[in-house]
Amino acid sequence: MPTPVAPGTRIGHVHLKVADLDRAIAFYSGVLGFEIQQKFGKDAAFLSAGGYHHHIGLNTWESRGATPPPPGHTGLYHTAILYPTRADLADALRRLIAASIPLTGASDHGVSEALYLNDPDGNGVELYRDRPEAEWPRDAEGNLAMVTRRLDLKNLLAEAPAGS
Repeated sequence: MPTPVAPGTRIGHVHLKVADLDRAIAFYSGVLGFEIQQKFGKDAAFLSAGGYHHHIGLNTWESRGATPPPPGHTGLYHTAILYPTRADLADALRRLIAASIPLTGASDHGVSEALYLNDPDGNGVELYRDRPEAEWPRDAEGNLAMVTRRLDLKNLLAEAPAGS
């Protein structure tokens, strides 16, 4: 059996091919609030939360003016952006509503609460927050027992920070 990867290993960033760099920046920075760390002309940009070098890379190197791949093909299912608190996730929902960006779904998975949507290039995006591990649902043997239930959006939105 192969040795498992180190427990502290994490996904560091996602790098997306986009059709229109300015449009993608308007979504990831203008709506979601990620900050531009560096821009390479009209070809690429690197955005982050908290000043990290980049959590999201955007480029048009092979995709300027392109269309999304058709349904039923392989590729990225979605990018998942983890928010530190429920209030932060509520603020993300408030931003989406203010920008009139529709959700494609909203679920309570027991371990997490998640909002699903598409970016302007048709890439799936999940915005979520994890519950503390002690609250994760378990079966009788102690195995993880994730679920998919409807997320109460009004209840979530009520936790958005005041004045946001």
